[in-house]
Amino acid sequence: MTKGITTSIRLDSTLSKKLEKASHNLHRRKGWLISEALRKYLEQLENTGLAQEARKQSLLASKQQNQDDDLWEVNSDLEKWSS
Repeated sequence: MTKGITTSIRLDSTLSKKLEKASHNLHRRKGWLISEALRKYLEQLENTGLAQEARKQSLLASKQQNQDDDLWEVNSDLEKWSS
């Protein structure tokens, strides 16, 4: 099991009350809830970054594909294709 570190945060009273209630209802420590929430949030941020990069790469590949298509049409002999 990895060793944890202790950190402190300042919560407004509304958020603190919600955390206290969730901790009680789930029978979990507040630290566990905070760690889980942070872990999921950071994972979502990472996935969003990966999705943005995948989209960027897809757009770049699409542009390259379109350029290749244009070159094919420019360099093709299409006269035999006409009706």
